[in-house]
Amino acid sequence: MTIHIATQKRYFKTPKLCRFSMAIPKFNECMLPLLRLVADGKEWSRRDAVEALAKHFQLSAAERKELIPSGRQAIFDGRVHWARTYLLKAGLLEAPRRGVVCIAPLGKQVLGENPPFIDVKFLKQFPKFQEFHAYSAPSKNGEESTSPESSPGATEQTPEEALEAAYQNLRNTLADNLLERVLSCEPTFFEKLVIELLVKMGYGGSRHDAGERIGRSGDGGIDGIIKEDRLGLDVIYIQAKRWQSVVGRPEIQKFVGALQGQRSKKGVFITTSSYSEEARHYASQIDTKVVLIDGALLANLMIDFDIGVSLSSSYCVKRIDSDYFEESL
Repeated sequence: MTIHIATQKRYFKTPKLCRFSMAIPKFNECMLPLLRLVADGKEWSRRDAVEALAKHFQLSAAERKELIPSGRQAIFDGRVHWARTYLLKAGLLEAPRRGVVCIAPLGKQVLGENPPFIDVKFLKQFPKFQEFHAYSAPSKNGEESTSPESSPGATEQTPEEALEAAYQNLRNTLADNLLERVLSCEPTFFEKLVIELLVKMGYGGSRHDAGERIGRSGDGGIDGIIKEDRLGLDVIYIQAKRWQSVVGRPEIQKFVGALQGQRSKKGVFITTSSYSEEARHYASQIDTKVVLIDGALLANLMIDFDIGVSLSSSYCVKRIDSDYFEESL
């Protein structure tokens, strides 16, 4: 998994939290059930442990399939994996051979004390876990800790989830800031930006010959034209509204009328604000194909296609290549 963090480019508020399913137990809620599961003294593979715990928590098939935002891993599988890792690092579990775990003497001792809950705070009493967790302690010079667990509620997240949430929060904040910048620009600049975005998305080829801005008196409410493909076999008409108020059905109806005047059945209506439910319903019911792009989607498309942003940082998260080690057996 590679995470790229972009910043606003010269070309041109509140952060939204990245939410995970509330029905699926957090990874610290998996620790005690996992320890009790392996208390039978048998060796447990990761897959068997996941299946057994899924039955314990009575998870549905849909909940089992729910993925983290990147789509690379099932949420529950990842949480069981990290619960297993933390218990291993604390010495409550041990791995007699590759791919399996069993309860360790220290784990039996902990279960004998009948703890009501096991979480990161509980595990910090064990020297092995303290050593493993030392990297997240505050630095000696008084700088703030960079550990994911330094923020409220973060101990309920796996490290991967914390990274995903932090990335999503950065992206949402960037999207909000992008919209603010776009709203401060001239309407003609916004129309140019829209054409450039559609070109970056693959419509028409080069910026020079792919689209043109109209935006003049008598244009029938059409702000631009973009070729649907490099050969120009069809065109798409564009309406760009740099608005803060909600776009209602009447505006969409006017745009559809302008399309009919051009004998066109394809259009893209882009706004920096949002659409009313009536406007969306109307656009979904008519024969003319009108794609509605609101401010939130516009900002995210700008980020995805590098319009008005530039790369700030890139983090590459790597995993063990099991195939590599299989070859050595």
